[in-house]
Amino acid sequence: MVSRWIGLGLGALLAVLPLMGFAWKHGQRPERENVERPLFRGITYRREVRSLPRPLMVHIVEIDLMEPGIRVQVTPGNVAEDRTEVTARTTSEFLQEFRLKLAINANFFYQFREATPWNFYPQSGQRVHAVGEAIANGTPYSKAEPSWPVLCFAADNLAQIQADTCPTGTHQGVAGSHLLIQDGQPMPLSEYDIDQGLHSRTVVALDAAGRTLWLVAIDDKQPRYSEGVTSAEMAELLMELGVDTALNLDGGGSTTLVMAEGERSVVLNAPIHTKIPMRERPVANHLGFDAAPLP
Repeated sequence: MVSRWIGLGLGALLAVLPLMGFAWKHGQRPERENVERPLFRGITYRREVRSLPRPLMVHIVEIDLMEPGIRVQVTPGNVAEDRTEVTARTTSEFLQEFRLKLAINANFFYQFREATPWNFYPQSGQRVHAVGEAIANGTPYSKAEPSWPVLCFAADNLAQIQADTCPTGTHQGVAGSHLLIQDGQPMPLSEYDIDQGLHSRTVVALDAAGRTLWLVAIDDKQPRYSEGVTSAEMAELLMELGVDTALNLDGGGSTTLVMAEGERSVVLNAPIHTKIPMRERPVANHLGFDAAPLP
């Protein structure tokens, strides 16, 4: 009997050791403490620790799109023979490849599978479909979808959020699932939105002039650390910021906010992919920014 219990204990330990290795590899989560600081010229970051309506870690980046040195970049893509448009990368891989200062995940995508820490799709380098319009460096590569709003940047960085298609001449563009705020007011939530429950969220928002951009990321599935929000709760938070328009991008395990620190990338939030905190999910595309260093 004793040997049986020892065997079961060893089996459990052997099962858990690989997961412990994954957790060690992907590093520690940000501390649950408030932070506010400039990151680069025109880019400031704020981390808010909240206890209500449940434990939350809220990450807010404010970007002055008119600041000299700010450059917007969306992951480039092209339609392949299998009709996929883009090669999956993690947000850190995107940031490093294009030598950017800040990046966040963008469009929803498919195919997607998450079975175990070893069995998931896509992995970096595998091809996927982006949902909704995507434009990089003036070249559209993913078609617009009806009722999938788009965030569009002109060559001078002036931004706008449109119903489903960016105007002619758009330099960079990404799509999301639905608007949370329009003309400074919360949007009525559909039955689909209400049923989504508590999730990580990635949101982009603009002021009325299209000159200030907010990136907001909230983590989930991490009890007593950050447990996610509903669409309605996210809209309430955005109202606190005073945004004019806000668009919901891909969330859940895709939610990842990354900055450059010297030659390395630093993940500012706590993504959770394949149930492993701080493990980044390879996703279809990203929204990134170059910027001048602080004086």
